[in-house]
Amino acid sequence: MQVTTIGLDLAKNVFQVHGTTKDDEVAFNRPLRRAQLLSFFSKLEPCLIGMEACAVRHLQDASGDGRQESFDVFQVALVISHPN
Repeated sequence: MQVTTIGLDLAKNVFQVHGTTKDDEVAFNRPLRRAQLLSFFSKLEPCLIGMEACAVRHLQDASGDGRQESFDVFQVALVISHPN
């Protein structure tokens, strides 16, 4: 089962990671601690990663740049991730 899309909800210490396949089947939905994040992504095949716009810079700072690992990182506007 190859993961094609990952949604990443960022927080200070624990991240929620939700991965789906091309058939929209849930591959995983789990929390990860900050220290586990880069190790987790290094074991995955390249895929699309979505996260809220204000948080993308923090991930790029932590990893150098998500594109180094052949991941496509896109930003989701806060309005879309929290429709109030």
